[in-house]
Amino acid sequence: MTKTVLCYGDSLTWGYDAETIGRHEYKNRWPSVLQAALGSEARVIAEGLNGRTTAFDDHLADCDRNGARVLPTILQTHAPLDLVILLLGTNDMKPVVAGSAFAACQGISRLVRLIRNHAWPFEFDGPEILIVAPPAICATGNVPFAASFPGGIEESAKLATLYRDLADELGCGFFDGNSVAKTTPIDGIHLDAENTRALGRGLESIVRMMLGI
Repeated sequence: MTKTVLCYGDSLTWGYDAETIGRHEYKNRWPSVLQAALGSEARVIAEGLNGRTTAFDDHLADCDRNGARVLPTILQTHAPLDLVILLLGTNDMKPVVAGSAFAACQGISRLVRLIRNHAWPFEFDGPEILIVAPPAICATGNVPFAASFPGGIEESAKLATLYRDLADELGCGFFDGNSVAKTTPIDGIHLDAENTRALGRGLESIVRMMLGI
């Protein structure tokens, strides 16, 4: 039976292209690359929103970016699910949102609890959960982005260790995005086409293991 994977994330999952100030081609986005790698054995759903946080409000946004608030509706929409991949935390580095890796880790913990305690329809079993640490923020000459993430380079570098420990504590899978991809210095936040493809390829092995395919 075909497995269903939900990729829940922010602009890295949406496919923001810092070079064009647009969106990567569909084939280059990491969920699309993962889908191609898994083939017919799985269906990969990309649920990415620019600016999405783990569990915090962004009062400057023109839509609801609080990942915890909208997650239950998204889970219900796509049920049943075999695996949920959480790739969030970069936007939590903004001081106007949360401003620390510790806060982002707390937010991820909240998302895991929401998934585990969700009232799944038709007595569907709950999915496995894979926590992915986003590639760390890098230095950039882009003034607006640099000003939006003061201290973000140092704080985002802490995410992988915190997320790994959290995954161990909660019994989730873990993958360090820094092991295969790095952010572009164009804005310090996003992935170019090569690196977003690398993320999709890098995730294949652990996703196959967690799905048993």
